[in-house]
Amino acid sequence: MKTSQGCDMRGLLCFQILWLVSKREMCGKELSSEIGKRKGQCPKAGTIYPALRNLVDDRLLSRERSGKTVRYRITRRGRSAVAEAEDYMYRTFGDMFEEIYLARKSPAR
Repeated sequence: MKTSQGCDMRGLLCFQILWLVSKREMCGKELSSEIGKRKGQCPKAGTIYPALRNLVDDRLLSRERSGKTVRYRITRRGRSAVAEAEDYMYRTFGDMFEEIYLARKSPAR
């Protein structure tokens, strides 16, 4: 599924990157580390940097170089894409996660 703002939801990497950068500016290494914490495995440079380049090309992220470090910042268009993707994720999976959460909170039978 591709949202109207260009966020490709097939692999969720785009959504993860946009969501993380919407919280704070990050460099590629920080993004890889944060995604790795959630996924259990850090994405390889050959995965994360092409995704970042595509997000910049689609004007969902901007980048700023400081020495050797490139920091990524979400754009207004990127914020819109995150909101659209969040709505999609909630419509698609919200009830499943609510059910899982409630099952884990209830005492064992």
